[in-house]
Amino acid sequence: MFPQFGATADTLSKASSMVFRIGTDAHLYDDPEDVSIAPLLDSKFDSEKCEALKRLLALIAQGFDVSNFFPQVVKNVASQSLEVKKLVYLYLLHYAEKRPNEALLSINCFQKDLGDPNPLVRAWALRAMAGIRLHAIASLVLVAVTKCARDPSVYVRKCAANALPKFHDLRLEEHTSAIEEIVGILLNDNAPGVVGAAAAAFASICPNNFSLIGRNYRKLCHILPDVEEWGQIVLIGILLSYVVAKHGLVKESIMSSLHCTDGSHSEKDYLDVNFALGDTADMSSSDNSGISKVISRSYIEGLDEYLRRSSYTNQLSSDLSDAQFTSGKSNEDVKILLQCTLPLLWSHNSAVVLAAAGVHWIMAPMDDVKTIVKPLLFSLRSSRASKYVVLCNILVFVKAMPYLFVPYYEEFFISSSDSYQTRALKLEILSSIVTDSSIPPVFKEFQDYIRDPDRRFAADTVAAIGLCARRLPKMANTCIEGLLVLTRQDSLTTDVGSENGEASVLIQAIMSIKSIIEQDPLSHEKVIIQLIRSLDSIKVPASRAMIIWMVGEYSSLGDIIPKMLTTVLKYLAWSFRSEALETKLQILNTAMKVLLNAKGEDLWTFKRLYRYLLELAECDMSYDVHDRARFLKKLLSCNFVSEELGEETDSLTTNKDLHVLLEHLFMKQTKLTSSGPISDRFYLPGSLSQIVLHAAPGYEPLPKPCSLLDDDLGRFSNVVQGTTMLGEEASYSDSSGSHDSNAYGSLDEENASNFISQQSITGSSDSGGSDDSASEADDNPVPLIQMSDVGNAGNNQNGDSQSDYADMGELMSKRALESWLDEQPSKLRTSKQSPVRRSSARISIGNIGHRVEPKSHTLLDPTHGNGLKLYYSYSPEVSTISHLFVCLEVFFDNCSSEAMSEVTLADEESNKALGSADQASITAESSLSLHNDVPTLVPMEEIVSLEPGQTTKRIVQVRFHHHLLPLKLVLHYNGKKLPVKLRPDIGYFVKPLRMDMEAFIGKESRLPGMFEYIRSCTFTDHILELNKDKGESLLMKDKYLLVCESLALKMLSNANVYLVSVDMPVAVNVDDATGLRLRFSSEILSNSITCLITITVEGKCSEPLNVSIKVNCEETVFGLNLLNRIVNFLVESSPNNL
Repeated sequence: MFPQFGATADTLSKASSMVFRIGTDAHLYDDPEDVSIAPLLDSKFDSEKCEALKRLLALIAQGFDVSNFFPQVVKNVASQSLEVKKLVYLYLLHYAEKRPNEALLSINCFQKDLGDPNPLVRAWALRAMAGIRLHAIASLVLVAVTKCARDPSVYVRKCAANALPKFHDLRLEEHTSAIEEIVGILLNDNAPGVVGAAAAAFASICPNNFSLIGRNYRKLCHILPDVEEWGQIVLIGILLSYVVAKHGLVKESIMSSLHCTDGSHSEKDYLDVNFALGDTADMSSSDNSGISKVISRSYIEGLDEYLRRSSYTNQLSSDLSDAQFTSGKSNEDVKILLQCTLPLLWSHNSAVVLAAAGVHWIMAPMDDVKTIVKPLLFSLRSSRASKYVVLCNILVFVKAMPYLFVPYYEEFFISSSDSYQTRALKLEILSSIVTDSSIPPVFKEFQDYIRDPDRRFAADTVAAIGLCARRLPKMANTCIEGLLVLTRQDSLTTDVGSENGEASVLIQAIMSIKSIIEQDPLSHEKVIIQLIRSLDSIKVPASRAMIIWMVGEYSSLGDIIPKMLTTVLKYLAWSFRSEALETKLQILNTAMKVLLNAKGEDLWTFKRLYRYLLELAECDMSYDVHDRARFLKKLLSCNFVSEELGEETDSLTTNKDLHVLLEHLFMKQTKLTSSGPISDRFYLPGSLSQIVLHAAPGYEPLPKPCSLLDDDLGRFSNVVQGTTMLGEEASYSDSSGSHDSNAYGSLDEENASNFISQQSITGSSDSGGSDDSASEADDNPVPLIQMSDVGNAGNNQNGDSQSDYADMGELMSKRALESWLDEQPSKLRTSKQSPVRRSSARISIGNIGHRVEPKSHTLLDPTHGNGLKLYYSYSPEVSTISHLFVCLEVFFDNCSSEAMSEVTLADEESNKALGSADQASITAESSLSLHNDVPTLVPMEEIVSLEPGQTTKRIVQVRFHHHLLPLKLVLHYNGKKLPVKLRPDIGYFVKPLRMDMEAFIGKESRLPGMFEYIRSCTFTDHILELNKDKGESLLMKDKYLLVCESLALKMLSNANVYLVSVDMPVAVNVDDATGLRLRFSSEILSNSITCLITITVEGKCSEPLNVSIKVNCEETVFGLNLLNRIVNFLVESSPNNL
């Protein structure tokens, strides 16, 4: 080409490719081993950093491992350039899971970016944090997701919803309730994009927690059409499950077949619709009613129930009761769901159409189900894959209600572009919806299909003709005539292999004829005779075997067939050696059937022929034929194969038992295999399981009807509403640098999320108390409960609430009493006063400290310590050596029969106690370097000798390295070494901080927003104490006292805190504990930062209480982890309650 210019095809193609590459980033893929990437990453110019990062992403796209650049990339995460930051985040997302240790180094930058004014940066930071799958930063991720769930940007809130499933995959049980609360907040969002992502998170995290859906059901229905397409699919399934669980099934729908045991209700509805459709009424309504019942049952039963029901041959599980059904015409929730999904039937996405059609198929009245037909047919014009999925679901609809698609049978005619799987489905649908009026055009189509080059498709067409004949008995003769023509074609009757598929067409034609004959054998005697006469021309073994089977099955039918039997058996005996295996076995069975039905003169002839056949079979090379012959010969040796045949006369009737056995083995098999219950398994419309025909991973049936109680909805609604109100008080701040900069620095000392803490305190002061008065509790005992009016807590300066009263009547002031009795306020009250709120009385529990029991933990079991048992409990004492030390009481118990000597605990190889992930995080902080001179364990006084049965206590002071990792120590005894692990406890990383009520409220007001963390849980420890006093008349103050003491003891036994105050509500209902509030104060050992805890109670005293825990602390990580620990031990039952 153009040789005068020196150009070739190769050079021209290279030139054209270079032209197309101008202005693109294609050059980034040229040199995988580019050595200039590292210097560019350290450049001070953002353009060069972008170039290097783009090269790294290009290498990642080509499959190269570029994780060795991770430290250099992480340094650029703090760049001010949005383009650089975006590329860095893309790189971190790819390698965060593979290199989590290095990814921890950028946690501070992630947290700072969560407060960036640009919503894209906030979303990138959240995605990166959620991509780091480490338990060490789970608390930080939870804080970030909680913050972003209330972000003003829709995109950030959507990213928060997408991050929830990743965080949930860490399987942290202590965060489950918090995650579900965030899901509930996001489901209540007004943005459709956020709702779609929240629906996906709900389906992944808590698919059965319908309480989250109940509060926002109507809002979700109305926003459904605006949600993105894939979110619509998930949300439709959630709403459908909720309606079924809340209201049950619809009486007028197809699910009504489960309503009546005899099926009379659904069958009547079906016949009414058929009557309205005219010629479709000839379809078998009873069969369709049975299929409808099986389909409906499959939608609500799990795999275990299906297997249990299938184990009984002719038994179905009990039907549903009336209480599990509702009316679709009067139920508003059902009507709203159907109305909101109606526009989605015409969506461009076929999956959305199927999801919406599934709702109408299950919940809509049977008269309105026809609205799904045209949208489904329109979806058949989409891609080939979508067409196959839609056809699979239409086939299920057709099996239950074929009349819906009868007018549209032409939509299922085969086109040349259809795949084989699509053609097979269309044939099955056509054979199910064919009627007397549509059979002529359908048969014309079938004639063309039989001539199709794809012989497998032609065989399926022949099978469809047989199904049509069975469905329409009036057309049986026409179908048989066409099928007999096929059997006489030369191309089919020759002995062909399976290469061209002609044999399959002939086999399917014989099978279709056989199925038609079984319906009415007497009217098809001539057809059987024609098939018998074609035995000589048909060479396909399977076809010959079926014809020979018909010879034996109908040997006594009519007058002509019995006369042909002798000739036919002689022909079969003559050709026996040349037959195929399946044909030989069928010849033996047919000869036995003919012999059993033989009478009179033909009996002797049949005996001789059968004996000859047995002799041929015994000499056959096939083991199957040989064994079959021996079995038959032994079975009939007493009758048919004796050496003197002439002496046997009518021997068939001499042995009645043998005769009955033979009839059961060989005669009337069609009657014995009568149709039983339908055992097909169906799945929800639009699900993957319906395509693959088995329960795919993650498939869940519909919930049990009316399984969701109103009490559950109301109880959870109150919890979430309270959480939402508390969360709304926290304002969003764009500048959170101080919070983020300290968060990661506290990982080495304060971040301890899984700790158990204990505390013992000997008193608490009221708002006017002091340290001196509290310390005199032993000398001057105070009353058990001291009450004062705190209706306006924290702001009462008039001095009228400082007096103590002798009884409840004097306890309440006039304002509290008016509020309690719901009376009008006094006329003397000025208009400037604020409205009266719920009043409460502050109580003081004076002897609670003596009832605190230390919680012990096992350090060494006697079975592993050769009889030496070690258990420990955390001590409320504060170390006098260093504020980093935690004090423990360790008990050494000798359970063996021999004395032990030189028993002590020591610290060895403490550096190995840190894992690689935590070592990276600790070394990244400079704060730890300040305490390098502090040992891990203060040397313990050695126990010289420990006698059998003796228990000795030692005070041990330790310094923990990390909030998750246990401290590895070595136990020395009898000259041996035994490693043990001491698990840390965040509750003893604090010490009690005495303060009065005014100081508490003032400090709390200075720690709002990002320094405030709230979670809810259920508290049940008080129920056992109430049950102990059952039968006695408890006063109101006694019940409150039990609740207060249970909560205070649980806190003081698990955390080293100070009880500031207990506010008791003053209410009309003596059993109502709503408003009860306990306040605790403490200070972190390592940095003396104040940590405040407030517990608020809702509910009745005699029932499980809903407890809201609020922690205010400047150390974000520490405060959040302490909150999680408090929730954990409040939920746990006390040992006394077990």
